[in-house]
Amino acid sequence: MLLLAALCLAVVCVFGWWQQRRTLNAGHADVIWALGVGACAVCYLALGEGSLLARVLIATLIASWSIRLGGHIWRRVHGAPEDGRYRAMREHFGVNANLFLLFFFLGQGLLAWLFSLPHWFLAVNAAVISVGWLVAGLTLGVLALWGESVADRQLARFRSKPENAGKTCRDGWWRYSRHPNYFFEWLHWFSYPLMATGISGAGWLWLAPIMMFLFLWFVTGIPYTERQALKSRGDDYREYQRTTSPFIPWRLKA
Repeated sequence: MLLLAALCLAVVCVFGWWQQRRTLNAGHADVIWALGVGACAVCYLALGEGSLLARVLIATLIASWSIRLGGHIWRRVHGAPEDGRYRAMREHFGVNANLFLLFFFLGQGLLAWLFSLPHWFLAVNAAVISVGWLVAGLTLGVLALWGESVADRQLARFRSKPENAGKTCRDGWWRYSRHPNYFFEWLHWFSYPLMATGISGAGWLWLAPIMMFLFLWFVTGIPYTERQALKSRGDDYREYQRTTSPFIPWRLKA
């Protein structure tokens, strides 16, 4: 099951890479990651054993996360100019850019496979999942999904108004965190190790939220977003940095 999932992801990633050669837009790699995690997870849970109700509930949560995030990224990148991250990659690697992007797309597939492993573990151990911990994990997952959806809508609504061009969103969750969408994304990944509490050999599932935090804090999320915000909004964003928590929603600094 795991090998088949990895092979399917590799095929999808190669197709995505071939498409970006035609469109010169590598942003769809992010869509592949989000939908890939969900597709693998749902397949594991559909083919698993044990409590059907538990597997259906977990599959519904991860499918909702995957479709929402994948759709959100798709709407942002499809038909739009290529994201600055990928333009920078093309410029940096020059004539070798397409070769680099092939490995990048395959890397996104590998990450999707790795982040689907907690769901595989839950699928093969569905018979011994504690009802209490299942409810706790589902509750946290739903709250995190709600928070991320609200934060994304608040930002989209702010950006849709022409008078806000060059300004920083401070509406709703964005008043208390510079990256509330990333915070709730990170929080979501605590759901699955929480569901597995008490199951023998489940300790490694806590690597999922740790990995997500490292990627958001150091690699793909916050560093690039902050650099771009400083370029486009200057002093307004510097003041926002001074007064507002970078990640966890918190009270404003004086």
